[in-house]
Amino acid sequence: MKKTYFSVVKMNDHRYNSSMKRYYFSGEFAKLANVTQRTLRYYDKIGLLKPSLIMENGYRKYSDDDLIQLQKIVFYKQLGFSLEEIFPMILNEDRHTLKESFETQIAFIDQRLAHLKGLKDSLRTGISLLEKQELNAERIAALIRQTTQEEKIISHYKDATNLNVRIHLHERYSISPVHWFDWLYQQIDFSKVNKLLELGCGNGKLWEHHKINVRNREFFLSDISEGMLAQAKQIAGDDFSYLVIDAKQIPFKNAYFDTVIANHMLFYVKDVQSCLHEITRVLGKQGILYCSTYGKAHMAELSELAKAFDERISLSDECLYERFGLENGHALLKEHFAQVQFVRYEDKLVVDQAQPLVDYILSCHGNQNEIIGNHVPQFKQFIETQIQEQGALTITKDAGLFICSHPLIKA
Repeated sequence: MKKTYFSVVKMNDHRYNSSMKRYYFSGEFAKLANVTQRTLRYYDKIGLLKPSLIMENGYRKYSDDDLIQLQKIVFYKQLGFSLEEIFPMILNEDRHTLKESFETQIAFIDQRLAHLKGLKDSLRTGISLLEKQELNAERIAALIRQTTQEEKIISHYKDATNLNVRIHLHERYSISPVHWFDWLYQQIDFSKVNKLLELGCGNGKLWEHHKINVRNREFFLSDISEGMLAQAKQIAGDDFSYLVIDAKQIPFKNAYFDTVIANHMLFYVKDVQSCLHEITRVLGKQGILYCSTYGKAHMAELSELAKAFDERISLSDECLYERFGLENGHALLKEHFAQVQFVRYEDKLVVDQAQPLVDYILSCHGNQNEIIGNHVPQFKQFIETQIQEQGALTITKDAGLFICSHPLIKA
């Protein structure tokens, strides 16, 4: 979003010359973007799109950057997102992220087009079967399932967008000289890796800056989300194989892999024990599981910050670290592996800007969006006040990696 405090320009400044950023009066901007001024006023009121300049006489002016921001808002609205959902998806984006934003939008459109093409083909098949009097309940049920895939595509897109927001905060404000994905990569002994499976690879950030020789090796990146896998392929490239996998039912034979990676994903699995049983099944006798998680102190200051604004806010529907975290991870893993080693990641965040914290909090899985809702500007001002009082906000990172070897194969 734009600055809370706006620059003031003279009335006769209609717009800057072509070598500078251009500015438009609200009516001109609305006509250019084919939206109503009423819409612009509402977006201004709720803090979703504020004009870059407010003049001495109160007139508002929008910039080229605002036009870019509006494009994203319109795009997400066309996809059926609510304004509350759009807030964390576009806040604080700038020209440096525009290319990435367009690429993400294109990837999403490609998924929808592929889905619609498949649906169209299925309908044609349905007509053919109907003419042959071969259309039955099973075929109709399959068509219904395919029709509802649209909801899953949109859900996966939201998840990918929110994940990028959260990764951005860590990359920008971590004090450790080695960022998380680089650190995690360094913990893996690739000299012993020939057949690797990453469960819950997300957008593939683990492999973004690490080009590994996969010749005569098999590396599989998997996720339950097709949208995530599409992003992972863009980042990691064509050297890997990509599979949609439910971690509770891994489609490989026994003892197929020598390495499995589960980076911050086991706590999302409802039945952790069943998932670990599957992992040990597909690991060889000398196989290794690298699984990371966090503890109860992780990012706790953000929950406290949100509750200080409104005590009703909960940033998570449940405490995921209670399912699989630093506190209970060792005990859970010892039931499945003879050796379990823990390595802590030493880091913290020191944040001196409010907007990235707003973005992160709005990207969480709790009830914050429905409570903060149209009060995002006030929420941002609240955080800015906290930063001004403290100089910067220090956020605890309580995370680490379990390295598990010698799987205990159970019948």
